[in-house]
Amino acid sequence: MPSDSTQSAPDAAVAAVVTPPERADEIFLEGPNSRVAEFCTLLRVMRDFLRGYRALHFVGPCVTVFGSARIKPHDPHYELALKMGAAIARLGFTVMTGGGPGIMEAANRGAKEVGGRSVGCNIELPFEQSSNVYLDRCVRLHYFFVRKALLIKYSYAFVVMPGGVGTLDELFEALALIQNGKIKNFPIVIMGTDYWRHLIDFIQEMAQRGKISSADLELIYATDSVEEAIAHIRSKAIERFGLKRVAHMRRHFPWLGERGFPGKGPDIC
Repeated sequence: MPSDSTQSAPDAAVAAVVTPPERADEIFLEGPNSRVAEFCTLLRVMRDFLRGYRALHFVGPCVTVFGSARIKPHDPHYELALKMGAAIARLGFTVMTGGGPGIMEAANRGAKEVGGRSVGCNIELPFEQSSNVYLDRCVRLHYFFVRKALLIKYSYAFVVMPGGVGTLDELFEALALIQNGKIKNFPIVIMGTDYWRHLIDFIQEMAQRGKISSADLELIYATDSVEEAIAHIRSKAIERFGLKRVAHMRRHFPWLGERGFPGKGPDIC
C-alpha cells in the first residue's frame, strides 16, 4: 500500500489532467510521477503548443517586446514602449508581447493605435494576470516554457524594456539561443539604458574576463532612441533576411483550427 505521503498512480494521473491551469508548471516540475501521469502532462504540453500554433501561425513576422508588467502609464518607460510599439507596427511587423499590463500593454497599444497587428502570449498564474485590451489576438498558455518558446519562435527581433526576473530570463534565453546558433542572428535591442546600465556593464565585463566572446557583445544594441532602434531592426532583420511587403498573407484553413488575420495588411514576409 502506498504511504500517506506518496500519491498513487491513478491519483497522480487524475491530478495531471484536472489540475488548474495556473498550477500546470508546478505539477510538471515537482519531480517524477507515474508513467500515466507523465504521459498526461505530455499531452497537456502538446495541447499548449498546438493552441499556440493555431493562433499564431498566420500573424506574420513579429518583433517581440519584453518588459515589466508593473510599470504604470505615467512612467517614462511606458511612453517609450508605446512609441516603440507604434514604430514597429509602421515598419510592417506584428508586435508580440506577453499580453499583460505594463510595458506589454504599452507596446500592444502603440501598435493598435496606428492600425498595426498586436498579439499576446499570456500565461495562467496563481495571481491573475489579465490580458490587456489592445490585442488583436491573445493565446493563454499553461506552461512558462511553452510561452517563452512561442514568443521567440515567431520573431525576427527582440526589444527589451525595463523589467524584472522574467524579463531577464527572456533576454538571456534569446541571447543564448542566438549565441549557440539555435536561432538566427536576430537583433536584440535594449531600451531604457539608465535602468539597464549595470547589466550592460556586467555583460561587457563577462567579455573582458573571457566568459563570453567579444563578438557576443555585437548581439545586443543598447539605445533610448526609437529612430535608432528601428534603423537597427531594419538593417539587421528586414534587410539581412530579405523581408518584403506583401498585399496578402498566406491562406489559412479554418477546418484545421487555424486563424487568419483578415483585413490586416499589407504586411511583410
